[in-house]
Amino acid sequence: MSSVTGASFTDETPGPEGEPPLRGDRASTGRLGDRLFGGMTRLAGGVVLAIVVLVGVFLVVRAIPALRANHADFFTSTEWSTSPLKFGIVQLLWTTVATSVIALVIAVPFSIAIALFLGFYAPRWLAQPAAAIIDLLAAVPSIVYGLWGAYIVAPQFAHVQSWIQDAFGWIPLFGRVPGISGGTTIFFVGVVLAIMILPIITALSREVFAQTPMTQREGAIALGATKWEMLRTTVLPFGRPGVISASMLGLGRALGETIAVMLILSTLPQGANWSWSLFNGGSTFASNIAANAPESISDTRQMGAYIAAGLVLFILTFVVNAIARIIIERRKAFSE
Repeated sequence: MSSVTGASFTDETPGPEGEPPLRGDRASTGRLGDRLFGGMTRLAGGVVLAIVVLVGVFLVVRAIPALRANHADFFTSTEWSTSPLKFGIVQLLWTTVATSVIALVIAVPFSIAIALFLGFYAPRWLAQPAAAIIDLLAAVPSIVYGLWGAYIVAPQFAHVQSWIQDAFGWIPLFGRVPGISGGTTIFFVGVVLAIMILPIITALSREVFAQTPMTQREGAIALGATKWEMLRTTVLPFGRPGVISASMLGLGRALGETIAVMLILSTLPQGANWSWSLFNGGSTFASNIAANAPESISDTRQMGAYIAAGLVLFILTFVVNAIARIIIERRKAFSE
């Protein structure tokens, strides 16, 4: 038996019987199956990237004729008329972003609290059924939430809206808007969207929190930390990137939600005065396209106006995802 003293270690990996050893990366890519699998994954990634690029090119090409014929400023106008072509995205952008931000502000704290409760406080007999129910809520169709919000919750929420306006009506964001009834406003749509995205954020956050290394959790307890101190110093920092990812996934659903918004939100009549109030009506990009798609098909330029709105939503989604990626990468850099 040879001595290990003075022995040298290499990155060689023994090859199949009768074949020379493999070196470095060849150990994982030298076999036919590995090469095929690697090629398939690269092909799949390339196909997805090509589809995204083609969708973007299609939107740009089809939107250009309408943008050239537009008689209003596309980026600053609050009008939306396709006959004649006078359309801008300010109202659509504000409504889309406002409803999504309201949903995120409401849903994220509740989701984190529910995830921590189910993972670290609730007894097993309660945690498992509750987690299963939350997972099922994520699969409920949006039209169900829309009908529930429009016909069940909206009449009750009108009283909450009146109280908010009485207390904070002097703030422009909560100002009164004539002709817009309670329960059909931007703020209420944000509340319904928060309920829609809460199961997604909760389920993903719970899974991320459960992956916290047991050594860190037990170490904090051994040092005398309470359960909340353990969660605050180990679980929450470890799961922060995952919570951000889950929040961005929920935000993506809120940005593109269509049916629930169409059922609940009051549309502004042609020529109505627009304001920044969260208790105003309006349309999001998705609901505006869905509500007017049939009439836009008859004319190429009219269709181009809605395609231009879809292009802005397409870019907005990319911007949100890019910001999320930057935040997550910075968190990882600080945590390493």
